Order: sequence, then structure tokens, then C-alpha cells
Amino acid sequence: MSITAAIVLYVVIWFVTMFVVLPIGLRTQGDEGEIVPGTHAGAPANFKLGRTMIIVTIVGTIVWAAVTGIILSGWITVEDIDWFNRLDDAE
Repeated sequence: MSITAAIVLYVVIWFVTMFVVLPIGLRTQGDEGEIVPGTHAGAPANFKLGRTMIIVTIVGTIVWAAVTGIILSGWITVEDIDWFNRLDDAE
């Protein structure tokens, strides 16, 4: 795995983790009963971006390390996911 591939893998895992973590513990303005005029009732009431990014970075780094370890160990290879035997024709 090249450095570029590792960075791209980390960014993809980080953003997927971000989309998973965003709705966890979310309290909307409608839930709080304090809707700011001009906003939707489903808008976050007290969104803490810094805390969310720290959690995402920690969890994303752990997941990235596990996936990178699996890739570098050779436990799962490209040939393992070649269900249609397309790599045999390329040789």
C-alpha cells in the first residue's frame, strides 16, 4: 500500500465515520422546544463540532489501523474479492 493509498483510505473512512457519528446524541430545536425564527425545527439545538470531530478522528483512526493492518498482512487480497474471475484474464 502506497502512502497516497493510505491517506485516501483514511479520508474515506474518516468521512464515513463522520456521517455515522453525526446523528448520535443529536438534540434538535424541536426537541428542546426553542425554535429560532427562520430555522427548521429539525436543526440542531447545541451542535458541538469540535467534540464530534475529536470522536470521529479517534474512531476513524482505530478503524483505519484495523483495515490497513488487514490489507498489509495479506489476510484479504484483491483475489479474494474477485468473484467474477476477471483478474485471471488480465494476466
